[in-house]
Amino acid sequence: ISNVKESKLGLDIDWSDVFKHAHAASRTNPFWNELSASNPFVHDIAASNRNENNRYLSILKEKPHLFSKVSSNRDSLASSGDELDIDCLLRKTSSRRSGRSKSVSDFLDIVDNQRLHPRETTPQKTIVSDMTWLQNDREAYKMAWLSHRQLTRSCLDLEAMSHSPGWAQTQATDIHVVCKLNYEGGSVQLPDSDINIHVPVGHVLPGEFQEVGLKAILNPPSSFNNELSSTISPLIELTLSNLNTREAIFLEVKVAAKVKNDPLSQVMSDIVCFYSFNKEGPFKKLENCYTYQDTIQVKLTDLSHVMYAVIAVQANKIQPPATNVWDYVHRMVSVGIYGPKYIHPSFTAVFTVFGHNYIPGKLTICDIKKGGKNMPPVVFQLWGKHTFLLEKPQDLNISLVSCDPDFEVKIEDQSKNIKEEDLKTGEMVRQQFLFSMLGCREMHFFVFLVQIKVLKSSQVTQFHVTTPDPAPKLCGIISRPKRLQNRKEIKSAPLLLIPTVKYPKFQDKTLSVNTYGVALKTVLRQNKIDYLLEYFKGDTIALLGEDKVKAIGQTKIKEWYVGILRKKIGLVHCKNIKVISKEQAMDIADSELTTRNLAEQIALPFKKLTYIYSVVLSTVSESVCDWRALAEVLGYSHMSLDDFNEAHADKESERVAHVVKRMKEDCHANKKKRLFLYELIVALLKIDCQGLVARLTQDTIILTSAVKLGKYWRELAEKLARLTKQQIEAYEIPHQGKNGAVALEMMWKPAYDFLYTWAAHYGDSYRDVLQDLQSALDKMKNPVTKHWRELTGTLILVNCMDVLRASAFSKMEEEE
Repeated sequence: ISNVKESKLGLDIDWSDVFKHAHAASRTNPFWNELSASNPFVHDIAASNRNENNRYLSILKEKPHLFSKVSSNRDSLASSGDELDIDCLLRKTSSRRSGRSKSVSDFLDIVDNQRLHPRETTPQKTIVSDMTWLQNDREAYKMAWLSHRQLTRSCLDLEAMSHSPGWAQTQATDIHVVCKLNYEGGSVQLPDSDINIHVPVGHVLPGEFQEVGLKAILNPPSSFNNELSSTISPLIELTLSNLNTREAIFLEVKVAAKVKNDPLSQVMSDIVCFYSFNKEGPFKKLENCYTYQDTIQVKLTDLSHVMYAVIAVQANKIQPPATNVWDYVHRMVSVGIYGPKYIHPSFTAVFTVFGHNYIPGKLTICDIKKGGKNMPPVVFQLWGKHTFLLEKPQDLNISLVSCDPDFEVKIEDQSKNIKEEDLKTGEMVRQQFLFSMLGCREMHFFVFLVQIKVLKSSQVTQFHVTTPDPAPKLCGIISRPKRLQNRKEIKSAPLLLIPTVKYPKFQDKTLSVNTYGVALKTVLRQNKIDYLLEYFKGDTIALLGEDKVKAIGQTKIKEWYVGILRKKIGLVHCKNIKVISKEQAMDIADSELTTRNLAEQIALPFKKLTYIYSVVLSTVSESVCDWRALAEVLGYSHMSLDDFNEAHADKESERVAHVVKRMKEDCHANKKKRLFLYELIVALLKIDCQGLVARLTQDTIILTSAVKLGKYWRELAEKLARLTKQQIEAYEIPHQGKNGAVALEMMWKPAYDFLYTWAAHYGDSYRDVLQDLQSALDKMKNPVTKHWRELTGTLILVNCMDVLRASAFSKMEEEE
C-alpha cells in the first residue's frame, strides 16, 4: 500500500471585504430574510446588518488566521494491525478541508487533540480567495450559499456552540470501503459489519488490479417485505473497477435470521439472495448460494461495474397456523441508540430499529425539532446497541429512563410505541427521546436504561447506555467573557436521590426447558475435565438451547451442547446425544435445576479468573443504578442511608461503590469461604444486569488469557490477526526493560494490549469474542485450554443467560 502525501492548504481571506459584500447582498439575496434562524454561521452578519451600532464582532474579523492555525500539523495515528484505519482516514480527509468548510465537530476534535498533545503550530501557505464573481450574479450567490451550508453548517460563535444540541454534528455518514487487490486476491470487509467480499486467486490477470468497493444502504427495497418475504440484510452496493476477470467473486453476509430446525420450516422457507445491476431493480434470485445457520455465501459470476444485492428469507407459501414468513425463522432484531457527539444541557437521543444486523457507527437524522421548528439534518453517533430475538412482528413499547438524578427524559417522551406494521416494512424505525438537565449543575456523562417491551406478551429486553462526555471547553480557541469566568457558584440543597430504575425481583424456581437429549453412549473419564458432563447411555439431559459451543475435549476440538444432568451444568458432545422435545422426554427428574443453582453454577469460572479490583469497582458503580437492590442480593438488606458518610451520600454511583467495597472487605476477612468476584457476579445475575456481567466477563477473560499466555501470545497474535513480526514488536516496545527485552513476568502486558485491541473490533458481540478466542487458543501447538478451562466455563455462562432471564424474571413486577 503506497502512502500518498498531500500538502494541506489553508485559507487566508480578507474577511472585511466579505462582510462588506454581505451587507450589500442583503438587499438582493432572496434568502436573506430570517437567515440566521436556519443558518447560524452568518448570525453575526445578520445581527450587525440589523443594528449598525452593534459592537459584536465575528472571531474571524479579530483572528483571520484562526482556521489556518488550528488546521495545521495534526498528529497522525498509526494502526498496528492490517485493518484499514477508517477513523484515521476520516481525520486525514477532514484535515484537508479548507478553513471555511471545517465544521465545529472538527474544532472540538482539535481541542481534544491539543489538550492531550499540546504542540506548537506554524501557519501554512495561504492563497487569497476571490469573492468578486458573486457580487452581480444572483443565481451564483444562491448556489454558493446553499453549497456552503450543505458542506459545513459551521458556527462562528463557537462558545455558544458547546451548549447547542444540534449544530456541529455534521459529518460524512455513508460508511463504505474500497480496496485494491492484485492477482493474489483477498477479502474486503465493510467496517463494523459482517459483510465480506472474497476475491479468489487468479480473479484478475497477473499485473492487473481490481478495486473492490462495498457500501451498505440501510433501507432495503420495500418490494421484498410482505407476508411471503422479509429482508434480513441491508441493500449491499458492490463496485468493481476491472471487468477483465477470470474467476467469480463471493459475497458473504451474516444475516438477522436463521430458519427453524423443525421439518415444516425447513421445507417451507429458505434464505435467498436477490441481485441486480440497478438500485431500483429489477432483481433476480441467485441459485449459487450456500447457507449455514445465519450466514450465507453467494457466488457472483455475472459481474458489472456496479451491482446490488439483498438477502431475504422467503416462504413458498404460508401454511396455518403460520401467518407470515416470520413464523418459519428465528428472527433477530437489532436496535441502536444514537445521539450527538457531545451531550448538552438539552439533547435528543434517537432509538432506531433495524431490519438487519448492520448497525452503522453514524446515522443522519433529518427530523430533529427545536422550538417547534425543523432542524437541518445532523449526524448522530452510535452510543449503544443491542440485539434480541423477536418471534413475530408485533407492537413494541420503548422507554428510556435516566439512571442519574441530574438528568431526566421529557415526560411525553418517556414511553413510545412502535407498530407491528412498521417492523414488517424492513426499514429503519426511529423514535426520539428528549433529555434535559435539572438545575444548574456541572455537565457530566451519565447512564440511562433502555427497556423494550413486547405489548402482547411478557417479553422484556433491557440494556444500559452510557452517554459521551459534554463538549470540551473551547478555551484554546475562544476566551470566555470575564463576567462568566468570575461568576460565583450558586450552591443549592442536594436533591433526594431516589433510583429511577426498578430492578426485577429474582424468582427461585425450577428452570423451564423445552429441549432434551438422550445419551447414545456412556462417557466416563478417568481424568475428570472441568465443565464437561459425564453420563450413562440412556440418560435424559436437559439442553439449555440449541446453540453449540466449540471447544477442545481431551484431544480434539468438538461441538457441544450446554446441558444439565444430576444437578450439574456442563457440556455434552453433540454426536453423543439424540435431541428430543419436552413431550418426548420420559424421565426428566435428573435434569431439573432451580434458577438459583443455575446462577451459582454458571458463575463458577470467576472463582479462578484474574481481575483488577479498581476496574471492577468503577465499572459496577457506573452501571448499577440502585444501591439497595445490589445490597439486598449481596446480603446487606439491613443497610440504610445512615450507614453512608457524607462522602458516599451525594450520588447513587458512590453508594453502589460503598456497597461493593463493604463486600470486598468482608470477603477479604474470610478468604477461605468467600470469593469477591464470584459473589459479585452471582448478585448481578440476580438483579438481571446481564449486560454488565457480559462486560466483566470479557474484561476478566482478556486479562486472565494474557497472564496465562505469557510469551506465547505471539503465536496467538499470528493466528487471530495475522500480525507480522514488526507489528508484534510494536506491541512489546512500550514494555521493554533497559536491556531492550520484555521480562517474562511482564509479557502479559503486550499480550493484554493486543487482546484488548483485537476484542474492540467486535463491538458488543461478546459471545463471538469468547468463542473466537477459545477456538484460537485450542488450535495452538500447546493449548493452554487443555488445562485452563475457565474460558470454556464463561462460554457456558453467556449461553445460559437467556434461559436464566426467561425463567427467573418471567414477569416484570407491577409498579407500586
